[in-house]
Amino acid sequence: MAKSRNNLLGVGGQRKKLSRADQQGAGSARVADRKAAEDKKQELVRKMRERAEAQAATTTESSAGENASPAQS
Repeated sequence: MAKSRNNLLGVGGQRKKLSRADQQGAGSARVADRKAAEDKKQELVRKMRERAEAQAATTTESSAGENASPAQS
């Protein structure tokens, strides 16, 4: 008989066993790596938002300039 795919109870990986240092809160290099990766991600998101805002402002200015030119003629 085939296994039922509807019951997902127990599906997933096992939890990582913590070292004594991790249990006591000393942490490891992994925590620092995650922090550095998160910082890089936040910086990238900030740069992308700035570019998108600059592009939107440029698009708005150019469309406003196109609309103003025929009115002056």
